This record gives sequence, structure tokens and C-alpha cells, in this order.
Amino acid sequence: MVPLTGDSSIGSAADPSAPTEYAERSGLRLLRSRGRFRGSLALLGPAFVAAVAYVDPGNFATNVSAGAQFGYGLAWVVLLANLMAMLVQYLSAKVGVATGRDLPELCRELFPRTVTRVLWGQAELIAIATDLAEFVGAAIGLNLLFGVPPLLAGLMTAVIAFGILGLQHRGYRRFELAITALLGIVSLGFAYDLAVVHASPGSMAAGLVPTLAPSSLLLVCGIIGATVMPHAIYLHSALTKSRVTCSDDDERRELLKFQKLDVLVALGAAGLINLAMLYVAAALFSRTGFSAANAIASAHTGLGRLVGGGAALAFAVALLASGLSSSSVGTYAGQVVMQGFIQRRIPLFVRRAVTMTPALIVLGLNLPATASLVISQVVLSFGIPFALIPLVLLSRRPDVMGALVNRRLTTVASMAVAAVIVALNVFLIVVTFAG
Repeated sequence: MVPLTGDSSIGSAADPSAPTEYAERSGLRLLRSRGRFRGSLALLGPAFVAAVAYVDPGNFATNVSAGAQFGYGLAWVVLLANLMAMLVQYLSAKVGVATGRDLPELCRELFPRTVTRVLWGQAELIAIATDLAEFVGAAIGLNLLFGVPPLLAGLMTAVIAFGILGLQHRGYRRFELAITALLGIVSLGFAYDLAVVHASPGSMAAGLVPTLAPSSLLLVCGIIGATVMPHAIYLHSALTKSRVTCSDDDERRELLKFQKLDVLVALGAAGLINLAMLYVAAALFSRTGFSAANAIASAHTGLGRLVGGGAALAFAVALLASGLSSSSVGTYAGQVVMQGFIQRRIPLFVRRAVTMTPALIVLGLNLPATASLVISQVVLSFGIPFALIPLVLLSRRPDVMGALVNRRLTTVASMAVAAVIVALNVFLIVVTFAG
């Protein structure tokens, strides 16, 4: 099976011409031999790619809407959702390290063929909904920055995403660094906006204390339910399965410690970005009185009028970077899903053309942007149980995980998180379609 990482020499067999002492060393030992700092830094990266799913345009829509409608009051929900995401992504990374295979591959090998086909079919449908959110978000960013018409902006997004994806063929590290750089742009954009809107520190802290108004329940479900993205669960295991070779279980445990640090840093950064989104919207909408119906456009307008053009520019650039990075990662994840579930690959251009068509239709018809993003999150919620439940079931099996099988506490915690997320998504779906 051909790795999708366009890999470097770290995960490959040693060069026969290399000295024996180096040929016998694992990829982990070679990286660690670079020194404490450089060797540790080289082991980080997969979680930053997966973390893009947690700051995509769908998160913009839910977090900005939450801040616009309920002020700082739902900040605790964002924090809770991020803690859940940390556990889920850690389990996905752990599966890759322990088994040398990604989650779709394990499902194909261990589940009945009918089940595998169903899992693959729904994953492809979810990929379309993922592209919808990411293309619409990037198109909004281009429109806010340059006035580009929505449909043309969607096509431009596809071209740029192909360029970013092309980096994976020149080594996984370049792709990871490009995605991390875009994540950094999102971080800087909201750090600047948060600094200039003068959000109340007391209100920010108070928002982290759980309180729940009945009218906010739907958004609570939307924030938590839309946080864990199915494609991020599939992708993270693929990013860690063969990135660094290990010679024994002790080295796998050592590598897993770095993957845990990777998750804590990357998902911690994503959590801070999401909190900043909500805080900026809360501070802004309390002063503008704008309608929350089209929260993203209203937030951009409000920043321009009340704070200045620099703040509005930072917001639009962050949204564009979010859409571009998440679009690239989403397409990459789609390749992982197809190869893992059915052992097939199709040209990246063909996959992109199929999955982006609904998004281009939405943009071409000029449908409401924020509403389209929120609806896409509801559709995505259908796919979460199909990725999350197999992850929990497989990571607790000794015959699958070997020495890295979950401890009882980890299994209980992961089952609780899965149950909460699935229940909230079911509720979100029922309420959405009932209304």
C-alpha cells in the first residue's frame, strides 16, 4: 500500500549504502539523535493538521453566532468541546502509532464487508458537506477582502487548495508546515481582534462558568456536536501510522508521549482561537446591535465601523486562511478514507471536482452564507457516530492495540465523550428538522 504522505526517509527502510550503525536505528532514534529540541520538534506536526478541522469556517459560524446571541455566556461550552476533542484526537493518533494502520484500514480488516461499505459511503457524503463549509468560508473571506464574486471565489479556493496539497508529494513535513502556518495566521488574526475590541476580562472569565439558558440549548449542541469532525478522526490516524518507524513497544510508548504533547499544543491553540472568536463577537455585538442572522458579515462590518479597517482585515484574512487550510486537509482526508475503506484511489482533481460541486452550486445561487455554514455542520453531525464509535471500540481491544491498548479509565472517558457527542448530535438533528 502506498503511503499518502509523500514521505521522507524517516518512515522508510534504511539506505543500503548507509553505515550499519545508522541502518539499524529506527526512525524515532534517528530523529531523537538530532538533539533534545530539534529532535522533539521534528516529532510534532500531525495534530496541527488535524486541528485545522476545529477552526474551520463552520466553527466561525457557530462561535460568532454564540457570541452575537448570548454574549460571553457560552464560552464554557467551547472549552468543554475542546477538551472532548483532545481525547478523541489523541485516541486517533494512538491507533496509528500502535497498529501502523489508519482507522479506515482497520475497519476494512476487522468489520464485515457490508459494514465497511456503509462506513465508506457515508464518509464520502460527509466529505461533500465538509467541502461545502470550507469552500463557502473561504469564498466569504475572498469576498470580504477583495469583493470577489462568490462563485469565482469558490473556484479560486480550489486552485489554491491544490497548490497546498501538492506539497505533500515533496515530503510530509512541508505540508504540515504550510498548514501550521495558515493556522498561525488564523491565530494572529483573532489575537489582534481580541486585543482591539476591548473585551471585558471579568465577563470572559465568567463565561467559563457553566450556566445554561433554555434558549441557548440549540447552539450548545451545535458547538459541541460540530466540534469533532469525522474527517479529522480518520485523518489523524493516517498521519501517525507510518510517519516515524519504531522498533519495539517501548519506542512506540515514547513516540506516543510526543503525540500526546502534539495534541495538547495543537488542540489547545485551536481552543484558544475558538474562544477568541466568541469573545470578539460578544464584545462587538454588545456595542453594535447588529442582527445575528448573518453573523459573520455583521462581525466584519462591525469591526470596520467600531474598531477600524485593520481589525476587519484581520478577521477576513483569518477566515480566508481557515477556509483554505481546512479545504486542503478535507481533500487529503478524502483520499485516506477511500484508500482505507475500499483500497482504491482516484486522481485528486476528480475527487475535488465531485466534492466541491454542491459548494459551487450554493455559491452560484448566492444562498445565505452563515446559514449555509450552520446547515453544513448539522449534516456533518450525521457522520460523527460512524467515525467515533469504531474508534472507541477498536482502541479498547488488546488484539488490535497490543501494548498500547486503552486503560480502563481512558476507555470509560472515551465512551462517555462518544455518548455525549452522539446524543447531542441526534438532538441537534431532530430539533433542526422538526423546526
